[in-house]
Amino acid sequence: MSSTDKTIVAVDLFCGAGGLTHGLERAGIDVRLGVDVDPSCKHPFSANNNASFLLADVDDLDASTVANSLRGGRVTLLAGCAPCQPFSTYSRSAARKGGGKRKGRGSRDDWRLVQRFGELVRALQPDLVTMENVPPLLDQPVFAELLTCLDGYSVDHRIVDVRDVGLPQTRKRLVVVASKLGPIELAAPDNDGGPATVRQAIGSLRPVAAGEADPSDPLHAASRLSAINLQRIRASKPGSTWRDWPDELRAKCHQRSTGATYPAVYGRMEWDQPSPTITTQCFGYGNGRFGHPEQDRAITLREAAMLQGFPANYSFLAGEDRPSFARIGRLIGNAVPVPLGEYVGRILRNHVDAFLDKEELGTVA
Repeated sequence: MSSTDKTIVAVDLFCGAGGLTHGLERAGIDVRLGVDVDPSCKHPFSANNNASFLLADVDDLDASTVANSLRGGRVTLLAGCAPCQPFSTYSRSAARKGGGKRKGRGSRDDWRLVQRFGELVRALQPDLVTMENVPPLLDQPVFAELLTCLDGYSVDHRIVDVRDVGLPQTRKRLVVVASKLGPIELAAPDNDGGPATVRQAIGSLRPVAAGEADPSDPLHAASRLSAINLQRIRASKPGSTWRDWPDELRAKCHQRSTGATYPAVYGRMEWDQPSPTITTQCFGYGNGRFGHPEQDRAITLREAAMLQGFPANYSFLAGEDRPSFARIGRLIGNAVPVPLGEYVGRILRNHVDAFLDKEELGTVA
């Protein structure tokens, strides 16, 4: 094991269900605390990871709370994936907690939580920083502001195609890393096996029908299909769209000229290709190309989680017999894919290893 095992201690802000934390822990990083405003995150985060969970709005979080969790670490890391959509789950939950629209929210405030992350970096001055976000953040003024908060750090960033870290999914994310220890580089992912496939991720799971669940795994549950949608999925071929259906199965909106611009719905996945981007609505057949490659249903919540890189036994339910598709789907779709977190964790571990080797040799400035 690396000399950095349990050397890097971390706090994960906007931790969600724990995808980033789980990946960082796999890489040997000691995540002490996860913070999120959504109470639904508590069980999956705490049940599957070694970190504590704090139900709190990061926008109101006192820096001393984070500092206490980082205390005693030889190398400290502040990590997070700040929600940036104006109507993100995090923003809506925070608004409900505050009794309405949050103070000061405006069009520029779409990126407020990214600003808050930068403010906490500036206040805490951890040794390492990492943030994952949507690629359009690069073109926003707030990204330049974030880099200002990282003054004194070596910084690198990269748009990562998650297929390059072995995730069977079409998804690109912006990853930022920063270090006070010395120059740091986000090396290109090294995935010798090539992109994984839907078959490799979920092909071994037990078949279930639409509206049913695996008795041994309540999360391996498929949403119901209406009679017309059952006909539609039976008429769908892997990789095809609704354009291949007979006219009588097409929705009215698709029959209008405007409908032709929305081909990426009501489709089946392909066994030997990556899946489409897993969204918060991935359990619905009509919400994207989320049809199972051969079974007449949408993918189950368990399949969606595994396509996000979560282990097959990752617990999202705290004793419920049947999951809430909307609630669990939100947690899965908003999660940082686990292999992406592990990729970042290994970059940071290798960086710290190199620093510690130089320190032992007395060559650190």
